[in-house]
Amino acid sequence: MTFRPGMRAAVVLAVGSLALTACSAGSLGSSDDSGGGSVTITYLIGNQDQDIKTADQLVKDFTAKNAGITVKTETRPAGTEGDNLVKTRLSTGDMPDVFGYNTGSLFQAIAPQKNLVPLGDQPYVKDLDANFAKTVTADGQVYGVPGGGFMGGGVLYSLPVYEKLGLKIPTTWAEFMANNAKIKAAGGVAPVIQTYGETWTSQLFVLGDFHNVAAAEPDFADRYTKNQAKYASSPAAVKGFEHTQAVHDAGYENTDFASAKLPDGLRMLAQGKGAHYPMLSGVIANLIATYPDAAKNVGLFALPGDDASKNGLTVWTPGANYIPKTTTGDKLDAAKKFLAFIASPDGCASMTRAGAPTGPYAVKGCTLPADVPQAIKDMQPYLDKPGGSSLALEFLSPVKGPSLEQITVEVGSGIRKAKDGAARYDEDVKKQAQQLGLAGW
Repeated sequence: MTFRPGMRAAVVLAVGSLALTACSAGSLGSSDDSGGGSVTITYLIGNQDQDIKTADQLVKDFTAKNAGITVKTETRPAGTEGDNLVKTRLSTGDMPDVFGYNTGSLFQAIAPQKNLVPLGDQPYVKDLDANFAKTVTADGQVYGVPGGGFMGGGVLYSLPVYEKLGLKIPTTWAEFMANNAKIKAAGGVAPVIQTYGETWTSQLFVLGDFHNVAAAEPDFADRYTKNQAKYASSPAAVKGFEHTQAVHDAGYENTDFASAKLPDGLRMLAQGKGAHYPMLSGVIANLIATYPDAAKNVGLFALPGDDASKNGLTVWTPGANYIPKTTTGDKLDAAKKFLAFIASPDGCASMTRAGAPTGPYAVKGCTLPADVPQAIKDMQPYLDKPGGSSLALEFLSPVKGPSLEQITVEVGSGIRKAKDGAARYDEDVKKQAQQLGLAGW
C-alpha cells in the first residue's frame, strides 16, 4: 500500500525533470584535500533537481561553518536502479561516507544493524520528530536524520469557496459530506475533484485515512503485517474504500473525473471550480508555480473520520541521511558533524533556502518561513498536537500491493463496490507478502 516507485519524488517535484548528469561530484567547501588537518567526505544523493539543489545548499552552509571539512557530492539514479545501486555499494563496502535514502520498509531492507552507523549517542536524536524516528529505527537504535519536510495526505480545499458559503473545516466525515452537499446545492463548483486520468491520484481517500484507522485500531499495522487483519473485514480500514464510493454515489465528483489529470485538478482548485481535492501536500509547489494566488487561496485539512476528538493527519516522512559502517576515523567524525548540522534549525533553514518546504520539518526547533503557502502552514498544528498525526501505513508495514490505484479508480467510478474493492486489495497484497517471506502468509 504505497505510491509506485519514484512517486514520492515525482509528487514533491511535481513531475520535475531529472538531472542531466549521472554524477556531479565536486567540492563546495575547501578545495584542499590534504594537509592542514582537513578531511574530505563524499555525500551520495538522488539525481532529481531538487535533491541536488538541497544537497548543494546544505554543503555550502555546512562548510562555511566547518572550514576543515570538504564535502563532495555524488548522484545516483532514482527508482529501482537507485535502490539496487545503494544495496550493491553497501554490500561491497563501496558506499560514500554519507548517503541519502528512503525511510520505513525500504530502510529496513538495507539491513541497518549490519550496514549503518547507529546515532543513538548523538544529542540531536532527542529532537527528531517521533513519527520520523520510528521510520529510521531498528532494534531500538536510530540510524538516520531527515532530509526535508513531511508530506501530508489530506484534502486541499478552496478558501474562497469556504468563505463564500460560510463553511467550517470538517473534523468528521459527516461534516465533510454536509459541506459537499452545500457546495453542490450552491452550484457552479465541483464539491470533490478527482483525477482518475492519473490513476495514482485516486488513492488518497484510502491512503490518507490511515490516521483514522490507527486511532480506531492502534495495532492494525502489526496485525496487518502478520495477516491477522484485512481491509475488507476491518470496520476502520474499509472506510477509506467506502468514502471513495460515497463521494461518487452522491454525485460530488467533477464531471470529467474519469479523464482529468493532476494539472486539471490543480487548475480547478486554484480557480475555485472545485472545492476539495484529496491529495498529497507535495503537489503544492507545482500548484503555486502555476497559480501564485493559490499560496493564500488553498488550504489543507486532514481527512476526517468518525470521531472529531481523534481528528488528525496522515503523514509521509522525508527521506533520511545515513552513515555506512565503512566510514571510519576522521571521516566518521566529519560525517557525524554533517548529520548534526542537517538535523538542526540551521540545517532546516539551509533546506528552506534551497526550495519551499513540502511540509513541517521533522526536527524540533525548526520553523516554517512566514511566507510559506497556507496549505503548508495548515499542517503544522497537526504535527504539534499530541496524537494529531500518524505515519502512513507504508512506514509501519512492508505489506503493500501494486494494484491499489486501479482498484480505487474502479470504486470511485462506480464500477466496483467498496467492500469488493477492499477484498480485492487484500488479495492483491498476498503475493508480495509471500515473496517477502512474512510469517502468517
